[in-house]
Amino acid sequence: MGFSQALSGLNAAATNLDVVGNNIANSQTVGFKGGNVQFADVFAGAGAGLGTRVAGILQDFSNGNIETTNRNLDLAISGNGFFRFSQNDETVYSRNGQLTLTKDGFLENATGARLMGYPAGEGTGGQPVELNIPASGLAAVATQAVDSSLNLDATADGLDPALFDYQDGDTYSYANTGTVYDSLGVQHSMTMYFVKDGANPNQWQVFVGLDGQAPTGPQTLEFDGNGTLTNGITANYNFPQTNGAADLNFDLDFGGTTQFGGDFALNTLNQDGFAAGNLVGIAIDEGGNLVGTYSNEQTQVLGTIALANFRNPEGLKAVGDNAWAMTGASGQELLGLAGTGVFGDIEAGALESSNVDLTQELVDLIIAQRNYQANTQTIKVQDEVLQNAVNLR
Repeated sequence: MGFSQALSGLNAAATNLDVVGNNIANSQTVGFKGGNVQFADVFAGAGAGLGTRVAGILQDFSNGNIETTNRNLDLAISGNGFFRFSQNDETVYSRNGQLTLTKDGFLENATGARLMGYPAGEGTGGQPVELNIPASGLAAVATQAVDSSLNLDATADGLDPALFDYQDGDTYSYANTGTVYDSLGVQHSMTMYFVKDGANPNQWQVFVGLDGQAPTGPQTLEFDGNGTLTNGITANYNFPQTNGAADLNFDLDFGGTTQFGGDFALNTLNQDGFAAGNLVGIAIDEGGNLVGTYSNEQTQVLGTIALANFRNPEGLKAVGDNAWAMTGASGQELLGLAGTGVFGDIEAGALESSNVDLTQELVDLIIAQRNYQANTQTIKVQDEVLQNAVNLR
């Protein structure tokens, strides 16, 4: 029976050599997970055993090192989870986040599998779909709100608001200009004129004009003895347009404006409109959000990457190309977003290296080789014993 035991040992050692060799061959493969052979004895019921067998090949799903590449479409998962891909109408899972953007706007890996996630604005309640970056630009948005906070000099000379003339700088105390946008994305110059009321030193009259035209108003800003705005005014302004755009209508909020003894100073002037823009870049944050950057300096979330995890990742079935498929042993997939629950963060501009320890694998290779040689020696000895038995005749 010695031949059969030795043969089983040879087969097991050969499998071990295959696994170790595969680990070494993939030591530079992005997101690769090394394998380990599990052996078990063959029970004979009585007397000597019947040798050994390969009980299974387990994959080590510990994390590899994160290596920076500075390429915005290189992604690594720092922690638990898998990227979810669609390939040939099947769902596969991978830790390899080397992606490219196709001409059709899909994010694909080198094998053509498409990254899956949730479209912008649709939440995470449904099933992930193939993420697509729209080729269309960002439409113009008309200004609807303007926030202005400034300091009006309490020591300025008072004037008669009734004599205000926007073309005569001696009839107003201070002016400031900002930008607003109409519904076609056309930029307009909005000017605010401030007149300190000579009859009431704690009141200022505000006139607002567009594109150098005669302003509307006035609106009154009133301050207390501490220079704090007391009426918290938000005024609405409407300017008809002649270029085919809708009327430019916005609220102008002066909250935070003060009247202190100091220079006129504009602290903030913000508005919520913008011109149309073309997509010029994509960034991915640690939560897996695809953030588009546009030529009008705006950004917009275009979708969110979905991550998957399993109760027993070792039960996943390797399907090649550094990907796995779900099985009954792995359990059903758990879907979620990066940085939440059992899911790690996504690091853009980085890749997860193979978790293979090359030094350890070379040691294991020597051990597997010695094991193979030892089993061949068993066959050799058994052959000599049988030869001696034959020679007894």
